[in-house]
Amino acid sequence: MTSISEIYSFIHSAEKLKNELRHSFTSSGRQESVAEHCWRMSLMAVLLLPKLDQKVNFEKLMKMIVIHDIVEIEAGDTPVPFMVGNNDLKKQKEQRELAAIEHVREQLGDDLGEEIRQLWLEFEARETYEAKVAFALDKLEVQIQHNEADIKTWIPVEYELIYSRRAYTKFDTVLDELRLIIETEAEKKLTNAGIALHRLGE
Repeated sequence: MTSISEIYSFIHSAEKLKNELRHSFTSSGRQESVAEHCWRMSLMAVLLLPKLDQKVNFEKLMKMIVIHDIVEIEAGDTPVPFMVGNNDLKKQKEQRELAAIEHVREQLGDDLGEEIRQLWLEFEARETYEAKVAFALDKLEVQIQHNEADIKTWIPVEYELIYSRRAYTKFDTVLDELRLIIETEAEKKLTNAGIALHRLGE
C-alpha cells in the first residue's frame, strides 16, 4: 500500500509540470506550462460532460486527463510540430515516456502506481470512450491555445495542422462540432494574417 509520505514525495515531483514549458504561447505572450494545459482540459471535460453522445465514467475521464502528461515530469514535452516527418524523434519520445511511466509506477508502488500506469496506457491506446474523449480534448485544447496566441508564435507546419484534429473527434458529434468551431477560428486567424490555407489532402 502506497504511504502518505510516498504520495507527498511524488506530489513534489509533479511540481515540475508547472515549470515544464510547452510549444504553445498564451494570449499574453508567454509560454504555457504542461500543468496549465491539463487544467483547461479538465475544465473542458466538466463543461462538455452533459452534452457528450454517450454516458462517460467521469471519474476515470478526469483521472486520465490529470495524469496523461505525468510522464513529462521526466520525459519532458516533445512538441507535435517537431515530430512531423521525424520518426526518430517520435520513437525517442515513446521510449522516454514508457521509461517514465514505469518509474512513476515504482515511485508510487504496485497499487496506486499501477492504477496510474494503466490509466496512462489506456489513454495512449485510445480504445475506450473515456480515452477517446480525453485524447480529443487534449488535441482540441492545443489548437485553442494556438488560436489565442499571436500568429507570430506559429511555425509554418502548424498552418496545416489545424485540420489534423478531425480523426480524433469524429466518434462524437459534440466534440466534432467543437472541433469545427476551433478549426474555423484558426482558419480566420490565418486568413487575417495573410496566410494561405493548406487543407490536408489538397
